[in-house]
Amino acid sequence: MRINPDRHRIFWIAGWALGTLLLAGCAGTGDLEKPITLKTMGSLYFGGTVTKLDNGETFHGDHGYAQYFIPAKSRNYPLIMWHGIGQSGRSYESTPDGREGFMAILPRRDWPVYIIDQPRRGRAGRTLDTKIINVIPTTMRESSAWNAFRNGIWDPPKAPYCYPGTQFPHDPASIDQFFRQQTPDTGAEPRTSDYYRFMGNTMAELLRQTGPAVLITHSNSGKYGWFSGMAAPESLKAIVAFEPGHIVLPENEKVFDPPAGTEDAGRNMQPIRVAEEEFRKLAKIPILIVYGDNIATEPSTIFNVNIWRLSSIRARQFADALNRRGGDVRVIRLPELGIRGNTHAPFADRNNLEIADLLERYLHEKGLDGRDRPHSGPARKAVPQYTIPLQNANTQQE
Repeated sequence: MRINPDRHRIFWIAGWALGTLLLAGCAGTGDLEKPITLKTMGSLYFGGTVTKLDNGETFHGDHGYAQYFIPAKSRNYPLIMWHGIGQSGRSYESTPDGREGFMAILPRRDWPVYIIDQPRRGRAGRTLDTKIINVIPTTMRESSAWNAFRNGIWDPPKAPYCYPGTQFPHDPASIDQFFRQQTPDTGAEPRTSDYYRFMGNTMAELLRQTGPAVLITHSNSGKYGWFSGMAAPESLKAIVAFEPGHIVLPENEKVFDPPAGTEDAGRNMQPIRVAEEEFRKLAKIPILIVYGDNIATEPSTIFNVNIWRLSSIRARQFADALNRRGGDVRVIRLPELGIRGNTHAPFADRNNLEIADLLERYLHEKGLDGRDRPHSGPARKAVPQYTIPLQNANTQQE
């Protein structure tokens, strides 16, 4: 018997909402006064390349950066958080209105966290490939960033406005902070499968140090999350993708193209095609995809209004394709759970404690919130030989 997918979706939405109500008093909103007690904290670089130059020099670059916070009574699996386009790890640190972000909220609840800057961005900015091509409007104009995060609409020369009931804090100081957290690339971010695999393999290098973990992605890093899952399916216990910018599909999977609204949006939101055997690796990983509010239902003349309409449609195509192959993918829209007004970055909105509750409920459902083998921090990176031409480690060069 074929199950009606819409009826099935209604059932799990109702169950999710009921469970959230039952857990609301135990999980989250009353723990702000609890001290954050850490076993350790620190930072590290992971992955990367070493280039030997013609003049005998070396250049270490194209690595990622992670800062980590390990609670004294840590849970088993760390949460690794990957920022979106034009952003850095700052996205998860403090909210634009100065409240705690996931960097503090989750360790207070005993989750070990790693917050990264991706290669060629922020504190991982060292690269020789410094050619930058701005092909995505989101990073070219502040009005585009405003629209992409769905704080409201800004269509210059018209004045910007905020959506009614938005969870984005739209006082002057918060808006100032929002725009100042935009972070430029220091090098190229090619839109090629080879580069996506490079990013996935870089995350796999971090997972070798952290051990099994849960990956949280946002926006543009959504595609890197899929490639991370294909690079290290045994190391990722789950992927939680906040509004992923792109999906992957097998080369032979046929899907319809929704009305694009603008040609560049339609071109940008085409699925990334991978081999069938690669795609099936993602079926081993529980995946939760989360969308906020104010997503358009009709085509628009504004690029970033179209993007999240198309993204939400593509996400269901991804879920359908993977679930038919034995996967475990769930796509939720927060308004359907009674959680309204969220932007493109729910984890930084005024109700981010409620979003943290939702995240914890999912991890509990998947049996990933245990404490019997507490995470103690990263293992030291194994480097079998010197990456500079050192003749003798015991001889001090004059």
